[in-house]
Amino acid sequence: MSIFQKRSFILLIGIISLSVIIVFILKLNTKKHSPEDTITHISKDNTFTVFYNRPFKKGRVIFGDLVPFDQVWRTGANEATTFTTDKNILVDGSELEAGTYTLWTIPGKESWKVIFNKDQYKWGVDLINGEPARNPEEDILTIEVPVQHLLNIVEQFSIYFQEANNFTIMFLVWDQTSIAIPIKSE
Repeated sequence: MSIFQKRSFILLIGIISLSVIIVFILKLNTKKHSPEDTITHISKDNTFTVFYNRPFKKGRVIFGDLVPFDQVWRTGANEATTFTTDKNILVDGSELEAGTYTLWTIPGKESWKVIFNKDQYKWGVDLINGEPARNPEEDILTIEVPVQHLLNIVEQFSIYFQEANNFTIMFLVWDQTSIAIPIKSE
């Protein structure tokens, strides 16, 4: 190996190392503003797990501004949100097989589309163009649910489950907006 090749190799290793460090620092910094959370809910004999990142409102207008209406949202921040069920279920009356899905939404003023996609994405947006990383050809299930307008402000984006009338309801709540996704065991 010539001296030029050795120097080129060392420079390449240096650039790669610096890139890895920069990505690590950026990821660490974004986690500070939108910490990750994992929610596990057991309903009868089903277990649901959601992994997501929880951004804060911080005085901003959320829906219709930070999160535009009628455009795909990664449903949180940073990595794509995932939803896992260990058994086949009905989501708003439509079948969803056991497995792990990425969860995407299209917020609207009066209703939201909720999308379960079979691909796993490392990040919720394409880092080059800023567009959602979702491939719509991999969508397994899309439902539409009404918006519930809240009187109080919810500062941090939250996903949680409640049991009601033989259903498990998955809530997505932020700012003064809530949606409820009904889930039933098959």
